[in-house]
Amino acid sequence: QVQLVESGGGLVQAGGSLRLSCAASGRSFSSDSMGWFRQAPGKEREFVAGISRSGGSTSYTDSVKGRFTISRDNAKNTLYLQMNSLKPEDTANYYCAASTRYGRVVRDHIVYDYWGQGTQVTVSS
Repeated sequence: QVQLVESGGGLVQAGGSLRLSCAASGRSFSSDSMGWFRQAPGKEREFVAGISRSGGSTSYTDSVKGRFTISRDNAKNTLYLQMNSLKPEDTANYYCAASTRYGRVVRDHIVYDYWGQGTQVTVSS
């Protein structure tokens, strides 16, 4: 059974940090593009960050540039999102995803094949 399981979410004050992890199992994701998305109540799912299969290329939505860092450890089949200087507007459910169709960074959620169940991040002001 193929699974992506996120962890590391929680409640943090504005200006704080969290590190999200996404553990993959059931198959190797080392050939897949991977990404983080988020969805806040009443809003559409939003691309946050993406990373190529090798980890050599990354992309971020403008609102998190300079604050968030995406990385991956293919040996551990794990994806990470380091989130610093968190703001209340970062509050959302965060999902990791994998696209088997692409090795390069992709931002469109439509091309992602596997999704985790999400982890809640809440930033208080």
